[in-house]
Amino acid sequence: MGSIFKAYDIRGIYGADLTDEIAYKIGRAFVTLVGCRNVAIGRDIRPHSEPLFEAFARGCTDQGAGVIDLGHVSTPMSYFANGRLQTDASVMITASHNPAQWNGFKLCRANTIPISGATGIQDIERIVQEESFNPKASLAGHISRYDIAPEYAEHIRQFARLSRPLKIAIDFANGMGIWEATALEGVLSWDGLYDTPDGHFPNHEANPLRTETLQDLQETVRNGQYDFGVAFDGDADRVGFVDENGEIISMDLMTALIAQDILSRQKGTIFYDLRSSRVVKEVIEQAGGKAMMSRVGHAFIKQQMRDNDALFAGELSGHYYFKDNFTTESAALAVLSVANLVSNSGQKLSDLVKPLRKYFASGEINTRVNGDTKPVLNKLKAKYITAHEFELDGVSIEFPDWWFNVRCSNTEPLIRLNLEADTQEKMEQKRDEVLDIIRGN
Repeated sequence: MGSIFKAYDIRGIYGADLTDEIAYKIGRAFVTLVGCRNVAIGRDIRPHSEPLFEAFARGCTDQGAGVIDLGHVSTPMSYFANGRLQTDASVMITASHNPAQWNGFKLCRANTIPISGATGIQDIERIVQEESFNPKASLAGHISRYDIAPEYAEHIRQFARLSRPLKIAIDFANGMGIWEATALEGVLSWDGLYDTPDGHFPNHEANPLRTETLQDLQETVRNGQYDFGVAFDGDADRVGFVDENGEIISMDLMTALIAQDILSRQKGTIFYDLRSSRVVKEVIEQAGGKAMMSRVGHAFIKQQMRDNDALFAGELSGHYYFKDNFTTESAALAVLSVANLVSNSGQKLSDLVKPLRKYFASGEINTRVNGDTKPVLNKLKAKYITAHEFELDGVSIEFPDWWFNVRCSNTEPLIRLNLEADTQEKMEQKRDEVLDIIRGN
């Protein structure tokens, strides 16, 4: 059972390591830990999200907490409900992009503060295993329904600044993007792929980070007249983009573009994933923003944003975080920011991206390791002792014409390398050089 308690959420295979009985206990443990009087709970359209809701909600109400049933919502909508309704806590029942047999819980305290492994999930695991719940309440909590969709849509639409109408293609992957995109109705027009809700995800994995899942979207855009295309993941807290030619745009470059739209309205701090191209920092600063580097992982990024009153942050995995959505993800806001930029610039999306493709990146390269990773990191630091080095997340080494970051996976015995250089030749040379050290060659 311990395997379902992850670094950022609770997630497992339904009916095997995640059952209704365990969900009930997690609900009791959640209220025991957080001490919430009320909790907003949303869910995706997997068939087992309904029984998991019923079990989790019963655990909460048995502990005396009231439950606000949000029904089917995207993860960004559940975060918005937490902030807008000022609830003591919120839960999203989803396994995001995982295959259909998976499910889980994304947990937040009040003010949309996420609960991660180190800030509560390990405690919930302990309470469940020990069954050390607080006593059941003498008066059980009540379940009420609330439709947050109209308020979320009204909130998102206020950021639209389109000077000409746009048409886009959207791959919903049969998931919660169908709900997320309702916030864009009346602002953008679109043609949808796989826009029938189906928690079995029959057409392809709902994960835009895997470029093979974007092939149908690319083909649709190439065969039509669209300003760009977007693809949501399963719970719509991530989104991928292709330009009007169907070419995939890396998610760090999308961070730079979205930052441009935000900074055109308001100056402030923008965080960018430490694995991002150097051009992202350059664009943020050219647009009048303060560029700050973030470590990987939504709980860390959201805390860094709060600590620095940041306007926006972008992560290489396609998570885009907005102060305007209570310092959480909003795929709809990300799409709208890109639409604003294309509409008002008078340029095609490919033209906006072209000058950003000035450096050469390796992409993330994973190497499986046995045992302690510290000796590998120490070898790298010794090899490049003359470089600028910092350890925000793993080890980052910077030279004037190339840089790399090496970090350990939170969930697997892997070392992840991201490297970028001013030329393709330099990138390949240094990539192979660093990989040789990592792999002990």
